[in-house]
Amino acid sequence: MRNVIYIFLIIGVLQACTDSTVTFSKYQSISNTKWNMDNEVSITIPIQDTLSFHNLYINLRNNKNYPYSNLYLITQMSFPDNTIVIDTLEYEMTDTEGRFLGSGFSDIKENKLFYKENVRFKYTGDYHFRVRHAMREREQIEGVAFLDGVTDIGISVEKIKK
Repeated sequence: MRNVIYIFLIIGVLQACTDSTVTFSKYQSISNTKWNMDNEVSITIPIQDTLSFHNLYINLRNNKNYPYSNLYLITQMSFPDNTIVIDTLEYEMTDTEGRFLGSGFSDIKENKLFYKENVRFKYTGDYHFRVRHAMREREQIEGVAFLDGVTDIGISVEKIKK
């Protein structure tokens, strides 16, 4: 009985230590783990909370076939009032030794990449998120047509507890 009480106590403490709660999370699978540069991943995010602050993350799963140490993305967020924000982002995918970053013990690594920090949504309604890769070979103008090793792309919204 005492062990059960300790377990619940530890779980309660761990939950109290978290500084955010997930309010939305969705993934889309990439066909054959080859992300076509013309294939935008599109996800609609329903927002009802205009008072709280949130962090937005791009979630990416990759396998050992991912050939680069970094990742370039072009994102677009469309707001309910038809405002559009476009960003070009770069993320590190490996450490200095060439080992993949992210979590996971298998060949699949899950990366939680900061997208927007400390955001308070101005409007309720649907926010449309789009992302595509913008990878290029070194000294090449044309982009990589098919990016190997990406299995899933998603976005999550986490409410910040103040």
